[in-house]
Amino acid sequence: MRRRLIQSTLAVVLVVIAVFGVSLVIVETRTISSSAQDRVDSEAVRLASIVDSRILGDEQINSKVLRGLVTGDRYAVVRIPGRAPIEVGDQPVGDVISAEEDGEEGETVRVEEPRSSVTREVGRTLLIIGAVALLAVVAAVLLAVRQANRLASPLTDLAETAERLGSGDPRPRHKRYGVPELDRVADVLDSSAERIARMLTAERRLAADASHQLRTPLTALSMRLEEITLTDDPDTVKEEATIALTQVERLTDVVERLLTNARDPRTGSAVSFDLDEVIQQQLAEWRPAYRSEGRAIVSSGKRHLQAVGTPGAVAQVLAALIENSLMHGGGTVALRTRVIGNQAVIEVTDEGPGVPADLGARIFERAISGRNSTGIGLAVARDLAEADAGRLELLQAQPPVFGLFLSRTPLKKPSAGEEERTVR
Repeated sequence: MRRRLIQSTLAVVLVVIAVFGVSLVIVETRTISSSAQDRVDSEAVRLASIVDSRILGDEQINSKVLRGLVTGDRYAVVRIPGRAPIEVGDQPVGDVISAEEDGEEGETVRVEEPRSSVTREVGRTLLIIGAVALLAVVAAVLLAVRQANRLASPLTDLAETAERLGSGDPRPRHKRYGVPELDRVADVLDSSAERIARMLTAERRLAADASHQLRTPLTALSMRLEEITLTDDPDTVKEEATIALTQVERLTDVVERLLTNARDPRTGSAVSFDLDEVIQQQLAEWRPAYRSEGRAIVSSGKRHLQAVGTPGAVAQVLAALIENSLMHGGGTVALRTRVIGNQAVIEVTDEGPGVPADLGARIFERAISGRNSTGIGLAVARDLAEADAGRLELLQAQPPVFGLFLSRTPLKKPSAGEEERTVR
């Protein structure tokens, strides 16, 4: 492209020089020839008037007197009736420019000038025109190279940007070139890079979330299936199979929820549900894991609370908190429900060392962890809670107390025996 721009610019300049240069040469040649003829004519008239005045004044007329009156390398011949011709200067050889003038006393004056003087003047003019044309060509080449670089370099940069996008490097360059059309292309490429970066981030986030969210249910399901393979009791098989089917349904709900959040994190399917059912489900699922660690998991607080949200999402949030306590906490894990205004709160606490002081609220940021873990679980849990218009907060760092706040649906007042409960 750079070579083509230079060649096209140079071609235009050469055409312009050829058209106007030839015209200028023709005009200048004619002008110089006309000026030379006018000079010779003027010289003949001037000599004729001088000769007339000398004849009238009865003054001497000869070549010596007239020699100083003929300028340059011109040749003059004065013919006076009854006298021999008077010649001034050397008669030129070859083509000449001549003029002849008749005086009032009958004399004739003829002036000649060699045409070579005109040729020399035309040559000098052509040399000047050629030099100007050459300078114009050099200037045109320099301007063409500069313009070609100004246009070609941005195109090379844009091509490299597009190649980087195609190779999986979506970093926008935010580089502009001062050319509206090229800047528009750069804007589109940068916008595409940002969209690709967001898509890649969302895909990586979905993969990390799916890995983290599916790990625990799959482990629990694997344990149930192992229990089935190790027992011959039909009732036990039936019970374990029923629990396994429930966990499969949870896995399906987890996958659907992850895909829904990947498409639009604000999309929710909130309904009114009983918190007791979700809590009991989590207790039943996690109790074997806690028993194997020699620990306990209990629940207490208000019963029969109706909350607004997605049961599967709430179960995933509680599972993340319970797993976090199992991995990083200590002692008994307690789930306590209570009411604050128009909100139902589920608090999850344990007897472990708690959240390090240097982390604080940053514990919900991705890749932030106080131990050797992925740092994804609490971040995903907070996203799930916020998708249902709820919120997940760290209420106390030491000992750790996490609170899940959900909108509450009013229900008829429970009996005195149902007001508080503790399940172990």
